[in-house]
Amino acid sequence: MTDFDADVLVVGGGLAGMAAAITVARAGLAVIHLAPEAPPDRRTSALMGPSVDFLRQAGLIGAPADIGHPLTHIRIIDATGRLIRAPETLFSAAEAGLPAFGWNFANIRLLEQFRDVALTLPNLQTRNLGVTALSGDTVTLTDGGRLSAPLVVGADGKGSLVRGAAGLAMRETRFSQAALVCDLDLARPIGGTSVEFHYPNGPFTLVPAGGSRANLVWIDERATLDAARAGGPDALLARFTEKSQRLFGAISLASPAFVFPLSVLSVPRAGDKGVVLVGEAAHAFPPIGAQGLNLGLRDVADLAAALAAVPRTAPDWGERVSQDYADRRAGDLARTGGIVDALFRSLLADMLPAQLLRAGGLWALRLAPPLRRQAFALGMGSR
Repeated sequence: MTDFDADVLVVGGGLAGMAAAITVARAGLAVIHLAPEAPPDRRTSALMGPSVDFLRQAGLIGAPADIGHPLTHIRIIDATGRLIRAPETLFSAAEAGLPAFGWNFANIRLLEQFRDVALTLPNLQTRNLGVTALSGDTVTLTDGGRLSAPLVVGADGKGSLVRGAAGLAMRETRFSQAALVCDLDLARPIGGTSVEFHYPNGPFTLVPAGGSRANLVWIDERATLDAARAGGPDALLARFTEKSQRLFGAISLASPAFVFPLSVLSVPRAGDKGVVLVGEAAHAFPPIGAQGLNLGLRDVADLAAALAAVPRTAPDWGERVSQDYADRRAGDLARTGGIVDALFRSLLADMLPAQLLRAGGLWALRLAPPLRRQAFALGMGSR
């Protein structure tokens, strides 16, 4: 029998990789987490109720109020100026009998929390090393060393080396749009309401970050965002004031602005032959509908379920786990990916039929409480 270095190797140091390494270690397996240092992640993640419940049950966080901010309402404003416009719509978590739809977390704070938890697990080793190759059950490290395990978890992002080396197919569509993110201080706070202004090239969204602060996610053509940022802070703030329709008074920058390219990435199968993919190695979307990390945490939950379902007495248990995991994830990945992709494209569509469908859909959600509750459940990832 092969002399393995660990039960599971987890490749990738982002939030999905950290969550996977901790969750697998808590299941009693010996884990080596390969997590090379990376620049700070300045983005935020709006995690819906089921995702927050998973984080708490998995021991990844304590009280969400300690590091996050509740999302109690979602306000959508059609600012497209198109011939057929959707009504302004306000969704309240109270309608669903919930104190909040979810919580908004700074990714840096979440990662710090995960690292603190990882330090308490004696069967979890974290190494500041990347991977340069994968062959079968063996990875080659950036320092030239090698490690092997029956199961390899690829959490190494959109350009996943693990995915490519394992021969797992992927599809990616890149958009001309990008996302600008930063933190803002508002003269008139938004409370617990996420406010989305829908413009022809994408939404301009303000997400509650506590007190007078909001996290901005502005989607537009890459050239537009680069030009806005290059104009300097005063010009950028003037654009923010215009895009927010002057609803929140004076706006000031609370952090630098960063611009990220956008694409849709999907895989037909998220696991095979002892390799599984989690997070953006398996799926990536524009930041629409708050699905990115929520879906990644559902990956981790299903990985834990697959590990619990497959006995580790057989020599091929890693391969069996990868097959079981891929079967569990197939429906959710296809469904969520299709919905988010269609939603993003509908926001950009100029054709009248698309405008009519989108406006009609928001009218229906506004006027039909049962339909609205179904939309809540879908958007929150309830299963």
